Amino acid sequence: MPSPSVSGLDRRLFLTSLLGASAAVAGLSGCAGGSAAADTEGAATKPLADKVPAGTSLKIASYQNQQQLQFKLARLPELPFTVSSWVNIGAGPDVINAFRARSLDLANNAGIPPIQAHYQGFAAKIVAIDITRKPNYLFATKPGSDIRTVEDFKGKRLAFSQGQAQGVVLLRALKKAGLKYDDVKLVPLTSNQFLTALQSGQVDVAPLGNNQAPAYLKQYGSKGAHTITTDVVDLLNLLWAPQSVLNDPAKAAAIAAYIPQWARGQVWTYEHPDVWNEEFYVKTQNLTLEQAESITALANKPLFPLSWDEAIKWEQETADLLAEGGFVKKFDVSSLFDHRFESIAARAVPAEYRR
Repeated sequence: MPSPSVSGLDRRLFLTSLLGASAAVAGLSGCAGGSAAADTEGAATKPLADKVPAGTSLKIASYQNQQQLQFKLARLPELPFTVSSWVNIGAGPDVINAFRARSLDLANNAGIPPIQAHYQGFAAKIVAIDITRKPNYLFATKPGSDIRTVEDFKGKRLAFSQGQAQGVVLLRALKKAGLKYDDVKLVPLTSNQFLTALQSGQVDVAPLGNNQAPAYLKQYGSKGAHTITTDVVDLLNLLWAPQSVLNDPAKAAAIAAYIPQWARGQVWTYEHPDVWNEEFYVKTQNLTLEQAESITALANKPLFPLSWDEAIKWEQETADLLAEGGFVKKFDVSSLFDHRFESIAARAVPAEYRR
């Protein structure tokens, strides 16, 4: 296990331990070059096709099989292309690896994985955006902890995933609390390791999704574990795809056809929390109905922007925050957005879900 302290020149070693040897090599070369050179090579500039050519297929991420269940329950129209595989994958680093292996064409993530991919020298672009206005994460403490506020994080071991939403939420919370990176000990982990790290006491605090907290507290709340809420928002819920996929006119057209279904599926879930609680959280995640209701009570109303200006500004702030800590090299994030898709999601939903 790498040292939990991450500061100064140690951040380069931190990146290596977090991403693994092969990803780290790509990351360092991307950093040295100043940008993802492949991002500008063969960029897709042609208008999107009106119809999806016959025989087109996509491999689409569906973490915990949520997407196909959502489409089924919402009774959305059949997609005009074949989904050759629904890939049960969600964490940003895993998505990037799947993109590299060409085992995934389209994924749903937060704003930070595209920044991380760029830093690694892998060309990919954002194709759809849902704006998040309420926090999707909170901070959970290890059992027996006396930490009560973010200010109390000083000197503590914090679970940190550089390439995931949880990472940027933590960094923004530290900045808001006036804490510098050297004031805390960042422990490089991926989000699927956070619960084990908390339970074992490897870390003092970890950011958990709102949907993870009820089960954790049920098991460890009686042992002194608790949560600390934050008003820090991870603004972007997005779809993104490798540049090589977007350079294929047929696959680009399929993605354009998928985006309205993705947007409508989120609207349906938001409007039918009772059905989603029972069919997803209770039947597939083994939560109680009460736990499920506590999660959907915190759900964000989907908001699909006609213009990506706010999203680009937020993404730039995030990239700059990572650059300040030495985690990536500063760059212009406008290269991460494929504006051919900009208003597709917003045009597919009722006016109350547009912004």
